[in-house]
Parts: sequence; structure tokens; C-alpha cells
Amino acid sequence: MSRENPLCEVFGFPITNKGNKATHFRKARLCPYNNSSANCTKDKAQSPLGVCSIFSGGNVAVTCPVRFRQDWLIASDTADYFFEPGVSWTSLSEVRLNDAYGKSAGNIDLVLVSYDGAGNLLDFGAVEVQAVYISGNVRRPFEEYIATMPSDFTWTTGYNYPKADYLSSSRKRLIPQLMFKGGILNTWNKKTGVVLHESFFETLPKLPEVRKEESNVAWFVYGLEYSVSEQTYTLVKRKVIYTQFGEVLQRISTPTPGCLANFTSLLQKKLDEKLENDNPPETENLANMFRS
Repeated sequence: MSRENPLCEVFGFPITNKGNKATHFRKARLCPYNNSSANCTKDKAQSPLGVCSIFSGGNVAVTCPVRFRQDWLIASDTADYFFEPGVSWTSLSEVRLNDAYGKSAGNIDLVLVSYDGAGNLLDFGAVEVQAVYISGNVRRPFEEYIATMPSDFTWTTGYNYPKADYLSSSRKRLIPQLMFKGGILNTWNKKTGVVLHESFFETLPKLPEVRKEESNVAWFVYGLEYSVSEQTYTLVKRKVIYTQFGEVLQRISTPTPGCLANFTSLLQKKLDEKLENDNPPETENLANMFRS
């Protein structure tokens, strides 16, 4: 087994940053990214898992949705998509969305609302923020690191080593979110902005693009840029992809088929094994074995 480190940012700062501000945030378990409270509340409020991003497969993967709230860049970027220039708008967090039967389809991460001079609602758009799931155990290295905060922290690779699970993130989170919440919003003719980290977006199939004015789902792809002088990562917008709801849902929810010949070959192999096990070769009669 080799030794490396899965932890990129802890309580908002790279673990290599030993400055006073970074140390203060770690000791007080604070979140610098506009969380619902001053403290980090990820996983457990009393014992938060303060991992904002990890190293996985040679890349950085954002694992906490709150990480995308840095400087509220996602709010201003999606507002430019939802509304005309010069319109007054504000944001509302964690808004419950019900279906026709009063059952919850889930909470919308961020709803941007525009309003007139009298404070009357004019329009709105929904923002879905999708961080990536982690496979393996990230709490163990996190707790070992936070206990002493060494400058040369490493963690043994191998079984249960934490890494980004993009497949589960799309199949268990992203696609259901688009189907249920996105389906309701699409019926209402309301736009949706999906916020993703670039490493997550790159694992998705190529999306059919349309012009901005024809779209109703826009994909806002962000990256993290490291500053050597500041010893911090900054959220930056990489690109925006404009799509149509129906087309994009079909594309990301339909798997790319593998080779039929490979699958039939596998079936033949398993069939051969089953028939062989069900029909064991006949053994010689014991009496015959002792004939001279």
C-alpha cells in the first residue's frame, strides 16, 4: 500500500495552509462559504465532517454543496440566466416543492425570485447544486488530521480509501432530482440552473446543446483555482451549457450500451459453467475399480 492524502480542503482551507485564519476556522469548526450557520453542519451538527473537497484520481472533487456558495457567485451567475438585466432579485434557500397531491418532491437548494418596486413577486428560477458523493471512509482520515493538524499528513491507500463516486452521484442524486423537481418546474415553464464541479460534469454524457434563449435547463460548471500566495482555492465559473429539459433528461438517464457480443459471450460462459455443475461426469463403478 502507498501513502498519500485524500483531504484537499478542511473547514474551507487546504490542509497545507497553516495561517492564523485557516487555523482559526479549523479549531472553531467554521464555514467560510455562507452556510445556514456560522459553523459547519455537514453530516453531524455536533461533530461536523468539515471536508469541502477531496483529491480523487489526480483531480479535486467538491464534496460539499455549501462549497459552491463562495462569494455567492452561483447566485449572480444564475440570476443572469433567469432574469432580464436590471431586475431586482434575491435568493431563498431550501424551499420545499410539493407535487399535485401535497407530497414533497424535495427541497430546492436555491430559488431566485425577482420582484417589483412594491415587493411583488415577478418570476423565479430554481438552482440545484450537486456535489459529489464519497465512496469509502473519509471521516477517519478527517478526524485523524483534525486531532493534530500535521503539516505532512498522509493516509494509507487501500480498502475503504475515500474517492469521488461520480456514478452514484448522477444515478442516485442528479437524475432523480431532475426527474421529480425538474419535471414539476418544467411543467410550470420555469428555468432550472444546475451547478456542478467540472470533474463531475466531465463524467456525464455529452449533452445536446441549444441556444440560451431556447433553453430551460442551464448547466453552470465551476472549478477551483489555487492561489500559491493566498494558499486558498477560489471558485471560478468555467462554462455554461444550455439545454432543453426533455432532451437532457433522456440523454443522462439512458446508459450507453456496451458490446452485445461481449454480453452474449459472458452468458455462454455462465451457461457452460451451470450445465457442467448440474451434470457432473459419471464416476466409475466401485466394483469395476477393483477388478483385476
